[in-house]
Amino acid sequence: MRCWLSLVILIASHAAMAAEPLPNGRYLYVACPGIRNYLEFGGHGLLVFDIDHDHRFVKRIPTGGKNAAGEPINVKGACASAATGRLYISTLTNLQCLDLLTEKLLWERQYDGGCDRMAIAPDGKWLYVPSLEKDHWHVVDGQTGDVIQRIEPQPGAHNTVCGLDGKAVYLAGLRAKVLKVSDTVKHTIVRECGPFTQPIRPFTINGKQTLCFVNVNDLLGFEVGNLTTGKMLHRVEVTGFTKGPTKRHGCPSHGIGLTPDEKELWICDAANSRLHVFDAKVLPPKQVASLPVREQPGWITFSLDGRYG
Repeated sequence: MRCWLSLVILIASHAAMAAEPLPNGRYLYVACPGIRNYLEFGGHGLLVFDIDHDHRFVKRIPTGGKNAAGEPINVKGACASAATGRLYISTLTNLQCLDLLTEKLLWERQYDGGCDRMAIAPDGKWLYVPSLEKDHWHVVDGQTGDVIQRIEPQPGAHNTVCGLDGKAVYLAGLRAKVLKVSDTVKHTIVRECGPFTQPIRPFTINGKQTLCFVNVNDLLGFEVGNLTTGKMLHRVEVTGFTKGPTKRHGCPSHGIGLTPDEKELWICDAANSRLHVFDAKVLPPKQVASLPVREQPGWITFSLDGRYG
């Protein structure tokens, strides 16, 4: 699976009313360029792969996200709603909305401070869109792209995760050791978790929203926080490997994901081109395996059925 092509992936069924109808099945949508603006990793556009047939390439859907010279801009994030059939792609400067049934670009909007890695409500009604490492997030209407509210909770706005029930959104800044939590009714900060030992990078939370697992600067591994008490619980270092130079992101572990059954936690290791697997059924999680990959990994996520990562 070509994890290095994209920041976020979507698995979905392709409906019969699509622009070019495909057989019913499961498809992987990949927003490119997903590594800076490097076109050698998939070019530009939204790539579609057939999961049920060895991830065979199917098509390229044209997207926006270009500068004044017509050159593709770095993709920062992607997310989608099964309820609305819309997929969103953020770049350094704007947010795009595509209809996956018609494969048309519906709108493309720019926001004050740029865009980074956003999260979407389960029903697709709103998105939390961080500015590009500034101090604010925009809450954006999923239909129109209009700004509903602006909140300024964190220095270096960067990564965003929405809880499964849609009642809380978790916000991490590049210059913040504390994870902030926003209520999604009034869109205000209601609690926090931390501080952790260093500023938070990619992170994930469990389904019950009781625990967070965070990458932090200068750590090959992760730290664990209790979202109920707000306290940091554990610092877990990868064993058997040492930190080394990385091509991107500037931290040893940039990428962390729980399998859908929450039995395993997978951690990226750029310098050693590895994914480290931890048993998440215990606290602190225990390292159980290390898998080599062909590129320096920067993100890890899983298909809904947990078969692919």
